Amino acid sequence: MAKGHWLDPLARSLLEATGQIRREPRQRGAELPEPSKAGDESVERDLLALKLAQNPGLRLRSAEEVRHAAALGWRLDVNRATAADWLRLPGCIPSQVDLLLRLQSRGVQLSGPEDLQELLDLDEAVIRRWQPLLVFRWYGDAPTARPAPLDLNRCTAEQLRAQLPLEEARLRHLLQERSRLPFRDLADLQDRLGLPADLVEALIGRVSFGQGPSGPELPRPPRPASSR
Repeated sequence: MAKGHWLDPLARSLLEATGQIRREPRQRGAELPEPSKAGDESVERDLLALKLAQNPGLRLRSAEEVRHAAALGWRLDVNRATAADWLRLPGCIPSQVDLLLRLQSRGVQLSGPEDLQELLDLDEAVIRRWQPLLVFRWYGDAPTARPAPLDLNRCTAEQLRAQLPLEEARLRHLLQERSRLPFRDLADLQDRLGLPADLVEALIGRVSFGQGPSGPELPRPPRPASSR
């Protein structure tokens, strides 16, 4: 059997980078060849492919990862993208996704990067970072109908309890806060209620924020058990 490791250098570098095998110590005085830029790009792209295979919901962290994901064939269909699709983009926040999904549910379609940049008030650097993944397809039919978003500033406690995944303590807190001041958007809701990110993401596209409630309302206390 030939001496040396059975893995080729690319496979070894991928497994070492993901922590699946131990890095071999470099021998003292040994000179490693200077990797080419193209080689570095190839290794980084293959490493991202491995990460995506292990975690299909992986969120991209940088413009470089966006470029590598595009080279691997991943695309985001702007006029049909889900919340999970949008949240994979670096710097995309829940309040932006919420707006996009609510407009999508009403049949609004975007025709190019300029539309998206203007709608979300994005910096030029952000839209350039996302652009390799964005596809603007035009659809003649409306997207699959979704239930109308629940207006958190106007709905009743019973509607909140029936339609949203909120425990009673958070429900009461929400009603107390909105009686003090209507919520502006998802970011405001998260800040004032201290909601975890996964719960905020679950509300994307499911809630809206009107001008304010008709009046303060608190959940009714449970009825005492009747005595016999």
